[in-house]
Amino acid sequence: MLQSLHIENFRSFQEFDLENLGKINLLVGENNSGKTSILEAIEIFCYNGHLNIILQLMEYRGEYFWNNNQIQGNREREYVIRHLFHGHEINPGNQFLIRGTDNNKQEEELIICIDSYIREINLDLTDREDESDNENIGTLDLIIKSNQIPLIIEPIEVHLLPNDTISQKSVPRKFKTIHSGFLTKTKRITPLSLDITDLTQLFDNIVLSPNEQLIIEALQIIEPKIERIASVGKEKYSINSRFYGESGGFVIKFSDQRHPVPIGSLGDGIWRILSIILAMVNLENGVLLVDEIDTGLHFTTLFDMWKVILLTARKLNIQVFATTHNSDCWTSLASLIQKEEIEDNEITIQRIERDRKKAVAFNSKQIVIAAERGIEVR
Repeated sequence: MLQSLHIENFRSFQEFDLENLGKINLLVGENNSGKTSILEAIEIFCYNGHLNIILQLMEYRGEYFWNNNQIQGNREREYVIRHLFHGHEINPGNQFLIRGTDNNKQEEELIICIDSYIREINLDLTDREDESDNENIGTLDLIIKSNQIPLIIEPIEVHLLPNDTISQKSVPRKFKTIHSGFLTKTKRITPLSLDITDLTQLFDNIVLSPNEQLIIEALQIIEPKIERIASVGKEKYSINSRFYGESGGFVIKFSDQRHPVPIGSLGDGIWRILSIILAMVNLENGVLLVDEIDTGLHFTTLFDMWKVILLTARKLNIQVFATTHNSDCWTSLASLIQKEEIEDNEITIQRIERDRKKAVAFNSKQIVIAAERGIEVR
């Protein structure tokens, strides 16, 4: 479990520290203070700088453009790498660094840097899908170095295109998919929640297992009459529907209704809770990252949401990082601390401020005091 995190030259942070982290950590702060960037830094760190993870984060933010590939005759994304670096600029020698310390004081470091490409163009292209595009090799390399448990034994080098971007084609084949066996299992949930494909796969992983009951108990936070949930598959449920953000793939049985109800007929809160709890029951000994955790949830459900998250995190040894703008979200966390036996460092609030190099951390006792005295921690 991460006890502290140090970031240098990553996105809006020239230098930033999170300390005294707990099992559940709620990040608060003004808009554009960097809360989402911290979640990204944690995900990149936990995946040991896996290039595909980095590009997925950039894709979600729209940090790419479509390039018409004249040779292949099709369009492909080119990812604008400079947006990962503080100041949106890259030059030879630029690097961003993410360093984490666990509870055993073991320090691990990930460095992603830019270096000059000064070797002769005599490349081993056996790990590339197209060997005919030597002329597009750029003058800079993106280099990924890590001292984490040796998943990356040697630094990974990816050549940038002349406009300092990475194209889909230039990604080495070994980075096309994400395999199991990384340093830490990690799942990130955006404000849009997870899509149907993610949710059905996560559900299939735990169906007919003891963890299936955790799903029902979590959904009953929103609607106590829910008895069962079943995955019916995207194609079975809605053959012609391919809309991004579509809510489908599941039906729910209520105690007072004869026929199951498609999940899309219910509110966004059901989909949000389902995303969170399905991610957690698939993340034993891992890390859950949730951006704007209270999205779609009424304030009356937040206490029970936190209770389910806390109990599941304890049972499966999961560390949780979440962001919010909502005062009800953190005060409901304070209420949970008052009613449950919580250790001082088990739950923290980390306030992120633009002009500070270190988060303002509140432990469990301080969170309760702030709520009782009406002190604004956001």
